[in-house]
Amino acid sequence: MRKAIIKYGELTAGVLTERDQGDYIFEYASDYIQNNPADFITFTMPVQKEPYISERLFPFFEGLIPEGWLLNIATKNWKLNPNDRMGLLLACCQNCIGAVSVHQIIASHE
Repeated sequence: MRKAIIKYGELTAGVLTERDQGDYIFEYASDYIQNNPADFITFTMPVQKEPYISERLFPFFEGLIPEGWLLNIATKNWKLNPNDRMGLLLACCQNCIGAVSVHQIIASHE
């Protein structure tokens, strides 16, 4: 399972999780829901308490991943599989153009 904090500007908007069975969950943070109910990260995912669940990476997050020559550079330099969409999102989208950024959560193995 891989997780990422999704930030909207400097605020933590929520957490994106890729579960071991291959599906994805995005859940807005409770503080964000309470303090920023109108500041959705995308029109297709308005702020709500219920998590969003998808069998594929959500189109909004897919759109953050680089394409073309930049994708080629990323996959070669970081030795990433171009089909590993979550891996690319985690590696390439910490400093995106725009308000949303993706920050990997490193799980501890205690």
